[in-house]
Amino acid sequence: MQQDRAVAGLPGAVNTTGAGGGMPEQAAPPVALDDGTKAAIVVRLLLNEGADLPLEELPEALQEKLIQRMGDMRLVDRDTTIRVAQEFATILDSVGLSFAGGLAGALSALDGRISPQTAQRLRKEAGVRQSGDPWDRLQALPVGDLAAMAATESIEVAAVLLSKLETARAAELLAHLPGPLARRITYAVSQTGAVTPDAVYRIGMSLAAQLDDKPVPAFDRAPGERLGAILNQSASATRDEMLSALDETDAAFAGAVRRAIFTFAHIPARLGSRDAAAVVRAVEPATMLAALAGATEPADRAAADFLLDNISNRMADNLREEMAERGAVPAAEADAAMTAVATAIRGLARDGAITLRPEDEDAPAS
Repeated sequence: MQQDRAVAGLPGAVNTTGAGGGMPEQAAPPVALDDGTKAAIVVRLLLNEGADLPLEELPEALQEKLIQRMGDMRLVDRDTTIRVAQEFATILDSVGLSFAGGLAGALSALDGRISPQTAQRLRKEAGVRQSGDPWDRLQALPVGDLAAMAATESIEVAAVLLSKLETARAAELLAHLPGPLARRITYAVSQTGAVTPDAVYRIGMSLAAQLDDKPVPAFDRAPGERLGAILNQSASATRDEMLSALDETDAAFAGAVRRAIFTFAHIPARLGSRDAAAVVRAVEPATMLAALAGATEPADRAAADFLLDNISNRMADNLREEMAERGAVPAAEADAAMTAVATAIRGLARDGAITLRPEDEDAPAS
């Protein structure tokens, strides 16, 4: 019963003699405590020191055992507390790496570092879902995906989804839903007062499971964007021919491709006049000169004039003099130079250095 005496905080470290009196006996050796008791002591000690322990990440069965063990305990003597704390510190010092969570934890740790196809295949073969809080995953979804999910679920589930999202995200979701559906969901929120945490968790798991079952796309961009990026780097004759063919085959897809295309000829319509100088500085002088001098088609010529008209007079005059000295530019060289200028503009826009207007937006008056 030495363990019970130590854990209860009774004076059991030293045994005394009986009624005859005499010298105290040698202190009894430390009693071995089970892991559950040690865990309860360590957790209580850390909580007393103000540590923020993520106990919610433990499996529910372990949380339950820990709570029950702590509920059964009363007092622990100082020597026992020190011994358990030292043992715990020694174990921590000896740990080099920790691999927790099984296959689900390993896949979550490697998320973004292995291909989505491999991760999905391993989850499917092993029958595991992605670990972690399902609501964190749902919170990170694009608002369009959340709206599609809310539209296909029951009103009650949609109301829980709306309630679990952050306020700003919930407002975005409502704005993406049709008016009648949004009104039904907002009313259903009033009926969620009695929903239990377990029910909310199961709803989250059910919704997140739809993400695991959804096939992983092979491409990270839409078809129109991918083809537009290819045609951006193609010769103008090839680009025009492909777009004409697409117009005859699938006009809607051709429109999506056109929206993804930015060429030299698009400069006047989509580049701000104040950004012209930044573009000229970002391109190699020889390349810019070849593009300006080789722009002979009406649309390309208009783009060249736009750049020259929106930079300093001194820089524009110097470029015009160099263009006159150079003379005619071979068509292939001019086309490559204009493509390089368009590529540089797209790079500046991607880095946030300049802003391109949408293709369907009218250029502001100069």
